[in-house]
Amino acid sequence: MTYPRYTPLVASLPSSVPFVGPETHERERGASFIARIGANENVFGPSPKAISAMQDADADIWKYGDSLSFDLRAAIAEENNVRPENVIVGEGIDGLLGYLVRLVVGPGDHVVTSDGAYPTFNYHVTGYGGTLHKVPYRDDREDPSALIARAAELGAKLVYIANPDNPMGTWHSGQELHKALDTLPEGCLMIVDEAYVECAPDGTSLPADADDPRLIRMRTFSKIYGMAGARVGYALAAPELIAAFDKVRNHFGMNRSAQIGALAAIQDKDWLAHVKSEVSAARDRIRDIARRNGLNALPSATNFVAVDCGRDGDFARAVLNELVSRGIFVRMPFAAPQNRCIRVSCGRPVDLDAFAQALPEALKRARESTEIE
Repeated sequence: MTYPRYTPLVASLPSSVPFVGPETHERERGASFIARIGANENVFGPSPKAISAMQDADADIWKYGDSLSFDLRAAIAEENNVRPENVIVGEGIDGLLGYLVRLVVGPGDHVVTSDGAYPTFNYHVTGYGGTLHKVPYRDDREDPSALIARAAELGAKLVYIANPDNPMGTWHSGQELHKALDTLPEGCLMIVDEAYVECAPDGTSLPADADDPRLIRMRTFSKIYGMAGARVGYALAAPELIAAFDKVRNHFGMNRSAQIGALAAIQDKDWLAHVKSEVSAARDRIRDIARRNGLNALPSATNFVAVDCGRDGDFARAVLNELVSRGIFVRMPFAAPQNRCIRVSCGRPVDLDAFAQALPEALKRARESTEIE
């Protein structure tokens, strides 16, 4: 009988995925969600100019996308005051993380991250045979000093920090991370995931030299730019590292329409300001809903808010399940003690109205079910 001969590494991996998508949940429950506020998507949408540009591009969709993303890279470079040689464009941060891990991590190589941080990064590390080491959060924030100390202890090749953080929404100043970078051990590369940096206060972005070989910063068009379905991300790093991506990346992996839409989006400053305003108002509304229900919302520099349910992970999961059963899609952190929270994405007024209506009963039912147990 013929069958695939998997590598020993692949055969040893568990059958799992980092996230279960909201569409999967909808199929399982047999109904659409009333409010989709769990995946940190930008429900306020992309720039109308980006939509128009992508519609105009549809007539040329028979063409492959520019394998170098030349125009988009130039615009990103100008926006970030770097050279195009400092920029790589890829299929979202997820895709770029996969390429980076493939470049750097081999079987048995050590990688350090926070316990409960972005699981897709972990998925790539284990998928290439790396050994993953996790450091606890400190005060609901990633702990750069502890992460770097662990990397030094292990001789790690990569250390991953998200700033602002997902799933907690907390953040460090860019200066604080820059200071931590100076303690990075020789031969270790720091990944700073800045997916939410446009939502954060001024001074959050790491003020580093783009040619610094110790650092790679990752950004996305999925969040503030509202283009999660287009899968466009980029990284800023030293030219030597950027050039190395050409050894492993899918050179025609970028959708042509997505490239054109992202170019229009990054140039539309008015729409960006509009979305930032909407996100800020939604964060305030989520905090108010939490407070009215006796819950505490953590400070957030992202397009979501972590709401502390006041007990443990089992109770927070019960609250989440009750919300989902009422058509409100939210998520929660994976690791204790952060899993005492649910994570609520910034939504439109109608989304947050539905959340506000469902939350009191969800809390009541969760209390009843956990007390019985």
